Amino acid sequence: MKLLTVVDETTGKYRLGVLTEKGVLDISRDFETLQEVMANKDKAEALIEFYLEADYIELKSVDELILGPVVPNPEKIICVGVNYKRHAEEMKIDIPEMPVIFSKFNNTLTAHNSTITIPKDTYMIDYEGELAIIIGREGRNIPREDAMDYVFGYANANDVSERSSQFATSQWLAGKTYDGFCPVGPYIATLGEIGEPHKLRIKTYVNGELRQDSNTNDMVFKSRGLVSHISKYMTLKPGDIILTGTPEGVASGYKTADKPWIKDGDTVTVEIETLGRLTNHFIKE
Repeated sequence: MKLLTVVDETTGKYRLGVLTEKGVLDISRDFETLQEVMANKDKAEALIEFYLEADYIELKSVDELILGPVVPNPEKIICVGVNYKRHAEEMKIDIPEMPVIFSKFNNTLTAHNSTITIPKDTYMIDYEGELAIIIGREGRNIPREDAMDYVFGYANANDVSERSSQFATSQWLAGKTYDGFCPVGPYIATLGEIGEPHKLRIKTYVNGELRQDSNTNDMVFKSRGLVSHISKYMTLKPGDIILTGTPEGVASGYKTADKPWIKDGDTVTVEIETLGRLTNHFIKE
């Protein structure tokens, strides 16, 4: 399944949809929340197959729709820092011996094609294309060998960062959690859709210029290890999002005096194999 969240233009509420080869199928009549789909995955897949075979079901083009964040209200957004070897090298940071964990909050969530505001008095806005893990089952102290049983699927994400705030102290939170600084989408691909998550090409474009071009196999800590490790410290819940880190090519890693920070009017696209393209536009506050 490829699940997405659609904004109802009449009510402003979110509705669940499934992206198919024929268009977007509305499944909100059967499932109110993503967590309900997670708990009833087999039923959801059977219903989708039934609906697609029925001629009376209306399908819409994804281009006709306004999308919401793929998980509108996760309990937790957990981020992993310095998790690509070549990114650590470009930043002249030692490869970590255990995952570097920090957080974002729900105020940062936004969707594909949304506009993100660059806050006043900031100029070091950076992009970080990332593979996001979407948790599908509750778990604590999850053994590494069982970790993938707790993963529902994956999505594109952009860990937008304001570097002067981020590095003003040893704690990164301030630079990471401005409003809209965590676009996720356009959809969640379940494990059956994505295949091996650590053999995916990941690219980030700014105004069409390729800035990041790597592969998820460069991760230091991969999905099994991250899910198991994080679950030692907190109970993971269905819908939790784990941002798995960014590859080399971020603006702050450029070896030039003038770094290519995101500016007013820029468009940033994160593209990952099998996960489509997540695009956002930036305007100055």
